[in-house]
Amino acid sequence: MPGGVPAARVTVMDIILVPGFWLDASSWSEVTPPLIEAGHRVHPLTLPGLGAVDAPRAAIGLRDHIDAVVATIDAIDDPVILVGHSGGGAIIHGAVDARPDRVVRAVYVDSGPLGEGGAINDELPSEGDDIPLPAWDDFEAADLVDLDDELRAAFRARAIPEPRGVAQDRQHLHDQRRYEVPATVIACEFPSSLLTEWIDSGHPFVEELARIRDIEFVDLPTGHWPQFTKPAELGKAILAAVDHKS
Repeated sequence: MPGGVPAARVTVMDIILVPGFWLDASSWSEVTPPLIEAGHRVHPLTLPGLGAVDAPRAAIGLRDHIDAVVATIDAIDDPVILVGHSGGGAIIHGAVDARPDRVVRAVYVDSGPLGEGGAINDELPSEGDDIPLPAWDDFEAADLVDLDDELRAAFRARAIPEPRGVAQDRQHLHDQRRYEVPATVIACEFPSSLLTEWIDSGHPFVEELARIRDIEFVDLPTGHWPQFTKPAELGKAILAAVDHKS
């Protein structure tokens, strides 16, 4: 418009969304609207073994999930942003390690990068090759903040057993360039101030996170499943991270 201020140009990004344990691509359905409305392309994933309750899971391990994310990256021509919730944080970190030149930002939703030799959670009780969603009493109170009875019932109805190997396998990393990929941590259960205290004190829980050169922290106080308890707010937080990609 003559005499007006030109509108800011939006860089369209490809955003790959990796769910946490027991969840498939549909778990992001209430989070993606702000991203789509901003013009971005979203790619929510259903990882191997999570397509159905009766899907085979015997031979599926952590590397299979990482490889599924890497295959999605490779199928996209442009740079990508990875978003991982909970155990998905370890998975996207493995993908960052595999394709550090293709990922412009990694967003960890109530999660963080898993370092060399670590397991996502090898203490979860399994039934054969499956790890079913545990009883609510098995979770910490902080996990369940804002997850009311209705949300719990809906979550349990949609939950798919996690492949045991994904939880128990060890992470193996190879490329130091992973530390050059900027990261955003969306802190839900614990405030970001606690995470920064752990980093400053050299706590082993955040050892891999502390090695990333460029980290931003965003607080979204709720329980461990913000895609259910605060989906609109989570969508906006991810969108802000996308806007800060450079």
